[in-house]
Amino acid sequence: QVQLVESGGGLVQPGGSLRLSCAASGFTFSDYHINWWRETPGKEREFVATISTPSGATHYHDSVKARFTISRDNARNTAYLQMNSLKSEDSAIYYCNARLLGSSYWGQGTEVTVSS
Repeated sequence: QVQLVESGGGLVQPGGSLRLSCAASGFTFSDYHINWWRETPGKEREFVATISTPSGATHYHDSVKARFTISRDNARNTAYLQMNSLKSEDSAIYYCNARLLGSSYWGQGTEVTVSS
């Protein structure tokens, strides 16, 4: 059974940090490109970051460049999103997505709230 389980969300003050995790099972994690997306009410789901395989190349939405870092640990079947210097506009539900050609798997999301 394919599963992607996000964790690490929560409430953080502006300027703070969080690290999101995405634990995968049921498929060959190392074969898949991993993406993070986020969604807020009334808006379309927005791309945040991606990490490719096998190169490990990364790409970010302009709004998170230099603040967020995506990484993966294929031995642990886990991807991460380190989020620093958080802003109120980063508040959203964050989703992990594994993609390979025609296959795409999604997690259930983890909520991040940036507020004082």
